[in-house]
Amino acid sequence: MRPEAVAVVVPTYNESENLTPLIRDIRALGYQVLIVDDNSPDGTGALADQIADGDAGVSVLHRSRKEGLGPAYAAGFAEVLTGGAEIVCQMDADFSHDPASLPDLVQAVAGGSGAALGSRYVPGGSVPGWPLHRRLLSRLGNGYARRALATDISDMTSGFRAYRSEVLAALQPATCEASGYGFQVEMARRCHEQGVAVAEVPITFRDRRRGESKMNWRIAVEAMWLVTLWGVQRLVRR
Repeated sequence: MRPEAVAVVVPTYNESENLTPLIRDIRALGYQVLIVDDNSPDGTGALADQIADGDAGVSVLHRSRKEGLGPAYAAGFAEVLTGGAEIVCQMDADFSHDPASLPDLVQAVAGGSGAALGSRYVPGGSVPGWPLHRRLLSRLGNGYARRALATDISDMTSGFRAYRSEVLAALQPATCEASGYGFQVEMARRCHEQGVAVAEVPITFRDRRRGESKMNWRIAVEAMWLVTLWGVQRLVRR
């Protein structure tokens, strides 16, 4: 797989502290980068423009307001698919996802999988530094999603992924219902329902280096509600 045929989509909102080193690390792999900025008040979008001005492998998609993770990813995916990317990756901007693990995800897709998920919950995956209650909540949430949606994907909520371009297009991310982190579950659900071969690649997930988390109770409630709704719909269809 030619590195330049890989595009990495990174949604941002107030990530100016992380942006320069993150782009540097991704570009060192030879991959293209698309920053999808939701009009960050801290100047993330302007900084991304400056970096893009000096590097043809970096591009920026500006959105007028903060609308959520799902719509940001959907817009970014549409952009890179139109640009001819053969493998599309997604990751957070805060270094909780290590750019050094991107080639493992890309290789899994290049080797025949339709999608690859960076998983905390397969052998070799880890979440160093997490307190017990956070580990339990994450495990319970993933377990609930797996059972409700009848899938064996271990890490339904992982946001560190790679897709074969034609698979991603067929998943139609622009039609997803979830606007927050439930988008990750919804895309994994669609992979399962469409019979996409999904590889789970072990990753080490670390807390962000700088800046503030975007997670809040509304996002968690949305994800739980949608997973429950999808589970009920699955049972009704049986």
